[in-house]
Order: sequence, then C-alpha cells, then structure tokens
Amino acid sequence: MLLIAFAVAGCGGGGSQSRRAALHTERDAPSVIRAWADTLRRGDIRGAAEFFALPSIVSNGTPPIELHTRADARLFNASLPCGARLIKTTSSGRFTTATFRLTERPGPGTCGSGTGLLARTTFVIRNGKIEQWRRVANVSAPSGRTV
Repeated sequence: MLLIAFAVAGCGGGGSQSRRAALHTERDAPSVIRAWADTLRRGDIRGAAEFFALPSIVSNGTPPIELHTRADARLFNASLPCGARLIKTTSSGRFTTATFRLTERPGPGTCGSGTGLLARTTFVIRNGKIEQWRRVANVSAPSGRTV
C-alpha cells in the first residue's frame, strides 16, 4: 500500500498559546483513538461517528473519501467489519499511528479470519475529533512477524 505524504503549510503569528494547544491535542490523540476504538468495538456506530470532525478524510485501502455529514461518518464506521483493541500509538508531528488487534464486534459484518490480526491506522486528531483516518501497511519485524 502506498503511503501518501502530506505537505503542511505553516501559518504566521503562532504564539506560545497555539503551541500549547497543539501539544495538548497531540497528547490527547491516544485517548481519542482509544475511546473511538472502544466505542466501535461495543458496536456503537452512532457513538463512534461522533468522534469524527466534519468534514474529515478517511481511507481504508481506498482513495481518500471526504465525510461531510454525520450520516457519512456513521456509514464509514458501519463499513468496518472488525472491532479493534488499541495496542500502541506513535506520533510524528500531527500524525499519530495506532496499532490495533482486530476483534469481532456487534453489528453489521463479521471480522472472521481477521480476528486477532494486527492493523495500523494513521490519525490526525484536532480539538478531540478525528480529522483524518488512513489505514497504513503493517510493518514486518526482521523475524517476519507482523508488528
């Protein structure tokens, strides 16, 4: 899977207050990701959709799709056949990459043979909401194990 590089244009006039807000948001990203995953794993599609900013961008092995409405966010969350338990997060700039262990969940679809596998998603979280959700390739360790 190709990873898409994002160009970020800087804005002038950012003071220490905006830097503190950005740091606060970055620290909150794992909490937002965990809460979203826990909500989806319980089968609460409506609740999981509330974690998405409007508009937001999603890509689950597809070209990027823009979610404009809460109904769009509910459809996207309903399209995910698995639940997920957050294992770890790493951050680089505004991007936080989460590693999940896939689980079954109530609701449409079934995780099936995906249950127990690892999956990675890169998020951009701003103001406690998911602005970008992009599935990324798993990384193989030298032993060949997926991590």
